[in-house]
Amino acid sequence: MTQITDLKSEYRENPIGIDVQAPRLSWRMASDRAGARQGAYRIVVASAAAKLNTTPDLWDSGKLESDQSVHVVYTGQKLASRQRVHWKVTVWDETGAAHDSAVAFFEMGLLKKSDWKAKWIGAELRGGPRSSVPAPYVRKRFKITSPIAAARLYVSALGIYDCAINGQSISLDIFAPGWTDYSKRIQYNVYDVTGLLKAGENVLGAILGDGWAVGRLGFKAMRQQYVDQPRLLAQLEITHADGRTQVITSDRTWKQQFGPLLDNDMQAGEAYDARLEMPDWDSPGFAEKGWLPVATFEPNDAALVATNGPTMRRLDELKPVSDPALTRDFFDTTAIYDLGQNMVGRVRFRGSAPAGTTVTIRYAEVLDAKGALYTANLRSARCTDYYTFKGISEEVWEPLFTFHGFRYVEIAGYPGAFTRDNITGIVLHSDMPVTGSFECSDPMLNQLQRNILWGQKGNFVDVPTDCPQRDERLGWTGDIQVFAQTAALNMNVAGFLNKWMRDVGDAQSERGEIPAIVPNKPPLMQDSGPAWSDAAVVVPWTLYQAYGDVRVLADNYPMMSRFMDYLLETCPKFIRCPLDYPSWPGFGDWLSINANTPRDLIGTAFLAYDAKLMAQIAAALGKRNEAAKYRKLFSDVKQAFADRFLIGGAGIPADEVPSEFRRQMDIRAFESGNLKPVDYGTVDSKVFNTAVLKPTQTSYALALHFDLLPKKLRAVAAAELVEDIKLRGMHLSTGFVGSPYLARALSDNGQLGTAYDLLHQKTWPSWLYSVTKGATTIWERWDGFTDDNGFQDAGMNSFNHYAYGAIGAWMFGVVAGIQIDPEQPGYKHSVLRPLPGGGLTHASAALLTLYGELRSAWKLIDGRFEWTVVVPPNTTATAHAPNADGKQVTLNGAAVKGAEHELPAGEHTFVVA
Repeated sequence: MTQITDLKSEYRENPIGIDVQAPRLSWRMASDRAGARQGAYRIVVASAAAKLNTTPDLWDSGKLESDQSVHVVYTGQKLASRQRVHWKVTVWDETGAAHDSAVAFFEMGLLKKSDWKAKWIGAELRGGPRSSVPAPYVRKRFKITSPIAAARLYVSALGIYDCAINGQSISLDIFAPGWTDYSKRIQYNVYDVTGLLKAGENVLGAILGDGWAVGRLGFKAMRQQYVDQPRLLAQLEITHADGRTQVITSDRTWKQQFGPLLDNDMQAGEAYDARLEMPDWDSPGFAEKGWLPVATFEPNDAALVATNGPTMRRLDELKPVSDPALTRDFFDTTAIYDLGQNMVGRVRFRGSAPAGTTVTIRYAEVLDAKGALYTANLRSARCTDYYTFKGISEEVWEPLFTFHGFRYVEIAGYPGAFTRDNITGIVLHSDMPVTGSFECSDPMLNQLQRNILWGQKGNFVDVPTDCPQRDERLGWTGDIQVFAQTAALNMNVAGFLNKWMRDVGDAQSERGEIPAIVPNKPPLMQDSGPAWSDAAVVVPWTLYQAYGDVRVLADNYPMMSRFMDYLLETCPKFIRCPLDYPSWPGFGDWLSINANTPRDLIGTAFLAYDAKLMAQIAAALGKRNEAAKYRKLFSDVKQAFADRFLIGGAGIPADEVPSEFRRQMDIRAFESGNLKPVDYGTVDSKVFNTAVLKPTQTSYALALHFDLLPKKLRAVAAAELVEDIKLRGMHLSTGFVGSPYLARALSDNGQLGTAYDLLHQKTWPSWLYSVTKGATTIWERWDGFTDDNGFQDAGMNSFNHYAYGAIGAWMFGVVAGIQIDPEQPGYKHSVLRPLPGGGLTHASAALLTLYGELRSAWKLIDGRFEWTVVVPPNTTATAHAPNADGKQVTLNGAAVKGAEHELPAGEHTFVVA
């Protein structure tokens, strides 16, 4: 049976309020027939669903002989603001049979500035850089006197909002409208609120939170870095059954008051006094006694744009895994709850107490040796919520405008009995479906994969942040640069990272620099240096590879080109970050272990990598001359790299080496890891000029993975890399920069066994060390905690930091064998090539691609290799059966020759024995 399912517009199902005027349409062919594929399609688009079968008045693609089923660009009539567009597709399969989809739709937002009639409103009272004020409650009464056909609420904020109509929430979204550089771009949301309205009096109400625009932001923990108080922009458009339109806008006629939400901040937490609640304040019949007119504000120059990516939501709940641990003193009893998982969100608290009783709720990722919350690593972030009871039989409360990173929750000041029912962990992150899974015979690797996924959930909070708990929580470009490939395997991050790439464009300086942190307004850090700023090129390319999304390349190409021009302007003789570079030299191989890789080596390697990717990007966009230019640049940088760093190269002239600068960089590198220099021995290198640098694992990994070595030196470099690993007792020494490429550099160059040895290593530094310590997310540092030294430097010691989770891509791609074909991105054609090793007896991975589920599952039984793969409909794959030389190979029960086989859609089983 064949069905056409999963119709999407701009990666979303039936989206309301998009502003993409040529949206991409996608669908999925679901079939259990072997070899199922699409031979042709026809899309019809109409202004009403009833017209699709007769007079599709907006677009009829006609029957096109094509197997394209993702990112088909709408090329029909120009679309207008508010327009709802209905569409469906007919697909002809390889047998000539036709299959119709159901009807889908998308709806346009407000495309013109003149469409907005609303004013920005808020309260008169505002806080200061270090002090806050209660959250404003605003409301508007209005009447509906005739039946309505439809209603849409267009709403935004500087800050964040929680909106309701007649006492009912308009959406499950939280923290809307999300984080952008509010001086350049402010998002708005659109909701269908038809079902919330009624005849007679109605009330539209909103609570305004500080959020990113007003609250504490970054490691300076200063408030008001965008605006001085939260503001709302709301426009309710009601279409009556008789065709008449009624528009309710935020303006001076709204009323405002303060209520029980006394303090709200994403870093500090929330304070709520239930005694000050105003029952039914957002419903008809409420007396507005004491409510005052709102203040109005002039708009800034930022563009008001639709939210085209995923919104934030409550996506899971966790209960304590054990009874709370109680500590009693003369005055109070304190309870600590263990949710069993380092998570991001807040708790829902349930209890009973006399009116005026205040409970204090604190959060932490780990406990100290005495079993108390360890909070030193939170730095200045308070991470504490307060709830004051109103004194009824049972009260239930969940914070509204804050989130925390935690596993453990401490409740103090509660006079009742402590039970597991007191709290529920509410997991928050951007609403992206989990698309990938990995499992193998080693339980510790399975836990590592779970830790990677939970780290991604906890740090994909509207922007890809570094950590979710301390006074930082920023969109560090280096972290997502190394993790983007793994992220796209775990979850569908297409919309999420497309949105963030627009943030990157907003953050780019006029000179072309890409900062270390995005969003970056107010300026937090400008020129970020190698491996951080290169996210501007690496992330769009990764999205293109994972989703076949050409538009992400086209939309970001001007930004990427400006960035490349800036690099060439600041890289004399193609050497990036030379030692006398006058600006910020970058972060090096951040948090490496006694292995200081020179910044100019890292910088030059990434300049070459950028050039190589830009050549491929230009080619994908049909820019032949640009592609040739960047291929030439890659060749030039590769030669410069060889001249400077490899045997036989000129090296660094003595007068270019400021010894004090070099010494300070070395000291700084060790201080960043809080380590004392340790001499692990020196590899007698036949690759690198040891008079210029001491080779490191990162230098080998970058040179190998970025194709910077002559062919004759690749095997030699891989062998020297293994020697360095052995000198360190089979441990890695790489930091943020080298770790993502280390295992791949080994397995791609004949050193698969060593790659597995590193993967299975359980003492630090290693990927599994934190797992042995009970971690449930990825740590920022290899040695976040050790038995010998206790906790690492509290100034920078996050226990939920996804960068080192980049090893997940190697587990999917090498252990399980699911890989992208770069010539046919988006898994239109896949490469299946598992490389068993490390004593594993089975491994499997599955990935829900845009075409359907792609699966690879193998097991070893007494030397017999059994491998089952599933290729989605309308795609193909090349399968490489491992260790096939000299052995009998069967495919679906029939004997075949060789290791490489082309597969159509369907399930296939290999046996190698």
